[in-house]
Amino acid sequence: MATPFGNLYVPNITADDETGIGLWTADEFYRMMHTGVSRDGTLLYPAMPFANYTNVTREDSDAIYAYLMSVTPVVRENRPHELRFPFNQRELLIGWRTLYFQEGEYVPDPKQSAQWNRGAYLVKGLGHCSMCHTAVNALGGSRESRAFEGGMIPNQNWYAPSLTSNREAGLGNWDLQDIADLLQVGASKRGAVYGPMAEVVYNSLQYLTDEDAIAMADYLKSLPPRDSDPPPPSQARLVDPSVMELGRETYDQQCAVCHGKDGEGYPPAFPPLAGNQSITMSSPVNSIRMVLNGGYAPGTKKNPRPHGMPPFSHILNDQAVAAVVTYIRVAWNNSGTPVTPDQANELRKLLPE
Repeated sequence: MATPFGNLYVPNITADDETGIGLWTADEFYRMMHTGVSRDGTLLYPAMPFANYTNVTREDSDAIYAYLMSVTPVVRENRPHELRFPFNQRELLIGWRTLYFQEGEYVPDPKQSAQWNRGAYLVKGLGHCSMCHTAVNALGGSRESRAFEGGMIPNQNWYAPSLTSNREAGLGNWDLQDIADLLQVGASKRGAVYGPMAEVVYNSLQYLTDEDAIAMADYLKSLPPRDSDPPPPSQARLVDPSVMELGRETYDQQCAVCHGKDGEGYPPAFPPLAGNQSITMSSPVNSIRMVLNGGYAPGTKKNPRPHGMPPFSHILNDQAVAAVVTYIRVAWNNSGTPVTPDQANELRKLLPE
């Protein structure tokens, strides 16, 4: 697991006695989940989301433990981490924990419904959604007061949008079912998931019950908005006419067949681009990466054969990529800002050779 501080090597958690967790008790497993302290007293690095898992009830911790004990044991020695100094000094985690860790199981809010509380428990605890959707500082920590406000995912070069801003991925004006579909299916009438979020849906969220998907949607929809200002007007007037024309031509040639002449899309197969908050976010990283890399929504139980988008890195140069991304961010009264060929080139460098 690559991090800004070096590489972490994720340990064996099969039930092997020598190299896994076969000798752990349920009490020791719960202590690790609840406190971030391993069986031998070692403080865990917060790449293990114990700051979220501390919310998990003893009953659910015991259920996870029982499942892991049922997994076929695998003999595989754990590899030491390769972290740079001073981050390889575990005693410094005491300071990190003082600043950024608050121990305690989730306590239901009596003012809220059972459905809302179930959703809050899943989002804050087992789902650990804030791990990506909250910006981290130079120490790898985040403040509760900034939870869900969005940020770059370290070492992945994807932007996890704010869930508290209707300019980004704020869900205040979404229907509950559309939110639940995005989480559980990977696609809804409002859009589809790609990149790291597609992995989350594929590996985890598609297995939610319908009731739990709606509960998470209920809680996420209720997150208080952190900005109430209306979106800014279209920035099309700031774009050089020649860039706008190149963007329009590229869009007509490469994009309109799936996303519609006026960006209306054909949801849920092909998401709309007009009025799409994920297109107009302050960070254009995700839009540029989708044009360069392409991508598929995850194949899920409810959407086993998703439609996808091909990569255009081999067809479009940096000028054309920047022009078409600029076009979709400012056309149709979208409130995004222009992007530059240099921004496209920086993300092109991340493509596999």
